[in-house]
Amino acid sequence: MTERMKKQTKRRPSSVPNGAAGPPSSPRLSPVPDREALELVMEMMAVPGRSGQEGAIVELIVDGLRDAGLPESAIQFDQAHLHSPLPGEVGNLVVKLAGRVRRPRRMLMAHVDTVPICVGSRPVLRGGAVRSAKPDTGLGADDRAGAAVLLSTALGLLRGGVAHPPLTFVWCVQEEYGLQGSRRLQRSLLGRPQMAFNFDGGGAEKITIGATSGYRMAIEVRGLASHAGGAPQDGVSAIVIAAKAIAELDRTGWHGAVVKGAHCGTSNVGVIRGGEATNVVTDRVYLRAEARSHETRFREKIVRHIERAFQRAAHSTRNAEGQCGEVQIEGHLDYEAFRLAPHDPCVKHARAAIEAIGGEPVLAIANGGLDANWTNARGIPTVSLGCGQRNIHTTREQLDVAQYQLARRIAWQLATETG
Repeated sequence: MTERMKKQTKRRPSSVPNGAAGPPSSPRLSPVPDREALELVMEMMAVPGRSGQEGAIVELIVDGLRDAGLPESAIQFDQAHLHSPLPGEVGNLVVKLAGRVRRPRRMLMAHVDTVPICVGSRPVLRGGAVRSAKPDTGLGADDRAGAAVLLSTALGLLRGGVAHPPLTFVWCVQEEYGLQGSRRLQRSLLGRPQMAFNFDGGGAEKITIGATSGYRMAIEVRGLASHAGGAPQDGVSAIVIAAKAIAELDRTGWHGAVVKGAHCGTSNVGVIRGGEATNVVTDRVYLRAEARSHETRFREKIVRHIERAFQRAAHSTRNAEGQCGEVQIEGHLDYEAFRLAPHDPCVKHARAAIEAIGGEPVLAIANGGLDANWTNARGIPTVSLGCGQRNIHTTREQLDVAQYQLARRIAWQLATETG
């Protein structure tokens, strides 16, 4: 551990009792003991690092790797933060370890940013779970637990004596801001991994083999301003246009859970902003919406229905002179859907790692985006595994210690499997 980690550990002697060791050890033991790994993740969860402000947590990770003997030449950063819509402090951290056996390269990844509600987290162990002692903050286990799983795995390998294939570790930035880090991950730095394992939220035995796509839309509705008391008939209300469009989408089943025959997806108008006074017919309203589906064509169909509903509402909302409103819509794909087959080698290796430590793997499909969406899109088969995080993005967030230790054992199996 770094000197900063050691000092922090000394300040919290009562937070990690000897009995918090977690599940039984795996057949191949990591040199990093459970107690040290728990202290590590608690240290990491206490470091602020919302999207775009990951400098401090990345520094902690790099310091730990250097202290364990990682050569400077193995530490690389890309420039993802310079190309993201959100200004950032640092890019994705990439660490490559040469293999002790000749096997195809594997990649382990996790994201280091947290959502804003986790800034100020004060991790404390209560029973078998870690929570924030501050009631108005989240914990930050999403995804500091995944980042700690990677770091403890890398530290164990750097302590030497364990055979392993060539490995790449990636700590991604800005995952919580539309997967911006993985979207801009510089593939040339990765060393051509043949498969990847992304450690994020949920139970440790859950293998997420697929995830939905996400498309975001910025909608500007333009009407005509007029005095709402003296000449309301001269105005075209942008608020009325937006209301009519949303009402149509809701009435026809294209808002919320969207199910049309055998096809399904979701849509949501999540932000509405406009108007400054009640005595003015509002001439501008700005909205943000999204559409998701595991089927690309159906997601595109949802988007078309949203666009047409707003266009129809603008055309049908007119003033006394017959003038109507206008709509401008800009959209972009956040991430494309993916789904791996149960017999894909990446899935088979994940299942074998869980079974090797006595676990029961469960295959799952996610309705949200993951960094794995982008690595799969770039030709690196990737599954996601949980680390015991619960109630993420809320003040009720907690980390199940036993599940976190189980995730560490799974990662160790994946990193050291040479068969």
